[in-house]
Amino acid sequence: MPITENWAYLDHAAVGPLSMPAAAALRNYADEAERQGDTVWPTWAGRVESLRQAFAELLHTETDEVCFVPNTSAGINLVAEGFPWQSGDSVVIPEGEFPSNLYPWQNQASRGVEVRIVPRRDGRVEPDDLFDHVDDSTRMISLSWVGYASGFRADLESIVQRAHAEGVLVFLDAIQGLGVFDLDLQKTDVDFLAADGHKWLLGPEGFGVAVIRKRHLDRLRCCSVGWNSVRNTFNYAEPKLDLRRTAARFEPGSANMSAAAALGASVAMFNAIRQTHGPNAIGDRVLGLATELDDRLRAVGLPTQMPGKRQHRSGIVTFGVPGKDPAAVRNRALEQGCVVSCRGGGIRAGIHAYNDSADLERLVDVVASA
Repeated sequence: MPITENWAYLDHAAVGPLSMPAAAALRNYADEAERQGDTVWPTWAGRVESLRQAFAELLHTETDEVCFVPNTSAGINLVAEGFPWQSGDSVVIPEGEFPSNLYPWQNQASRGVEVRIVPRRDGRVEPDDLFDHVDDSTRMISLSWVGYASGFRADLESIVQRAHAEGVLVFLDAIQGLGVFDLDLQKTDVDFLAADGHKWLLGPEGFGVAVIRKRHLDRLRCCSVGWNSVRNTFNYAEPKLDLRRTAARFEPGSANMSAAAALGASVAMFNAIRQTHGPNAIGDRVLGLATELDDRLRAVGLPTQMPGKRQHRSGIVTFGVPGKDPAAVRNRALEQGCVVSCRGGGIRAGIHAYNDSADLERLVDVVASA
């Protein structure tokens, strides 16, 4: 991670830096496009399919359930707009969700859909609270795996099992957890998922992933179709609207080939680490560093929002500096070579596995003297 030469970079919950493999893949793509044009298009298309396979491996699912989207918002809208809502249906979401997991559901009001927002408890998403708002009209629960401001990691397996027992589907915004924590969709059977590659996966902006389980493939209307949506993709002379039998039907046109190449290189790196060190190695490293930062901040008298139980913690540590404007503290940190964000009424650090104790010490020194 060349970013370490210049910064104590603790802002992965916003936009992560490119990994070295991702940056190299982008440069290679630019060189190919400049010197060879579309003569290498089959190679580019092959990289897209390799990325599809890599995501299937990362998520323990089938390639037929993986589709690519420009960003998380597009993945959420794919489901929100395509689902066969009936007037009187309801969706349940926790309060404090990032707007991308709020507006697409609220946008269904014109179709008679009610959005029920469930209060959090000190940043926590409690399953009992969610299901207190579920009734016979509820078609879906949509939630973030990790809260973007609180850093609270939800108990997905419990929520999914209970929802399915009550006939309710689950949409997961996975962007703040994917790449750090293991998500086995064979065990945690979410119905729909979307995430972006530019945060914890250390890829470029403008390319994300969605998962549509095969059992729901025909349930969603394809609201956007194009040449790439159909089975006989390259039959331009005799076009026929015969949708693919895979989630790729939701990819209507040309892929962002450069971003796919870069993200593919990063995801391959993550998969290699998991194969060598185990599926929980990255998450364990991140949780260790996050706990260390929490301890350091508390030792200098700064309040944090770190969840009490390890299974609910993430790489996000949000904290306050009493009497100080969070934006001023963030700017002070930037001057000292440390990158963080302002979220949740405080300062948010987003710690990745390549960070180290020296990065944390630099941040604590800055905020303690702010």
